[in-house]
Amino acid sequence: MHASRQFADTAAGVVYVHAAAPALCPHVEWALAGVLDSPPNLKWTAQPAAHGVLRATADWRGPVGTASRLVRALAPWPMLRYEVTEDPTEGVDGVRFSYVPDLGLWQGTTSACGDVVLGEMRLRALLAQGGDVATAIRDGLGEQWDDALEPYRSGGEGAEVTWLRRDVG
Repeated sequence: MHASRQFADTAAGVVYVHAAAPALCPHVEWALAGVLDSPPNLKWTAQPAAHGVLRATADWRGPVGTASRLVRALAPWPMLRYEVTEDPTEGVDGVRFSYVPDLGLWQGTTSACGDVVLGEMRLRALLAQGGDVATAIRDGLGEQWDDALEPYRSGGEGAEVTWLRRDVG
């Protein structure tokens, strides 16, 4: 009889550094390399949405939970704007983290197609709280973070294509 594995061991995702001061770029690379145990090979390009900052993306593969470790590694630089995704794997939900200096960190569970998912228990809690349920749902979906990051998501000339967009779907 074969033992069945209920959960995946490895996951994959993407780090989107939407805005970093040029002086921080080597520090970001070192922090990511420390989590990934290899250089992330970031290609830094100008960020057209903000003067004087750079942007880069990196695909990653690692143990399940790597996204949260990458976010912790980026925490020392609260002036960054970034998103980190971890794709769902067998038995494990996906996750997306979004960070904006004025808003802080947002975390959401994602489905296989990348949609943010609000689970049954969370929705029940929102309904039980009463108040403005629509606003609570928008907060749960990370709408403020999407609004703040949307101008940074589209690339300029020479930038890698970024597919993480809130208006898809």
